[in-house]
Amino acid sequence: MPLEIVQAGDPVLRQPSRLLTAEEIRAHKIQQLIEEMREAMRSAPGVGLAAPQAGYPLQLAVIEDRADYHQKLTASQLAERERRPVPFQVLINPTIVSRSDQSRTFFEGCLSLAGYCALVPRSLSVRVEYLDEQGAPRSQDVTGWHARIVQHEVDHLQGTLYIDRMLSRSFTNLENLARHWKDLPVREILERLK
Repeated sequence: MPLEIVQAGDPVLRQPSRLLTAEEIRAHKIQQLIEEMREAMRSAPGVGLAAPQAGYPLQLAVIEDRADYHQKLTASQLAERERRPVPFQVLINPTIVSRSDQSRTFFEGCLSLAGYCALVPRSLSVRVEYLDEQGAPRSQDVTGWHARIVQHEVDHLQGTLYIDRMLSRSFTNLENLARHWKDLPVREILERLK
């Protein structure tokens, strides 16, 4: 049975998740959960999914930004967002250990707030330390859209949703995003929302 993505209001989305041990990571149960999360993320479709979104308060997230998700974006939009394909990866017990002083603001959505999005400022680059799906320690410097995805998913593991960080006047449903805001530069959107 496919995983159900829980929606905002479910208490699991608002509590810090617990760390996984090396034994748990290698156990069949967690390996199966990783595969189920991958399928749920792809089916949604989304670029990231944290275990709390599947109802599990565990420090586990999956990320994948496939090239076919970029087809509706222009070359200039991809460049502005610094968005490039990101192969499937698993982040267990992740910690953001450094952030750039520079930030960028773009519309961001969430599978647990289906149908809505808002402008969210995020650090342009971060260094994240985590365990991979085998329990091996990893450290990665990520930039652009990849950094945005990592920050979003790590927030989930702390009980934080993008609505806690959003520019509240920009909150919109996807229909109105497409109708009014989608093709405008962020600076123009911010000016109109003053």
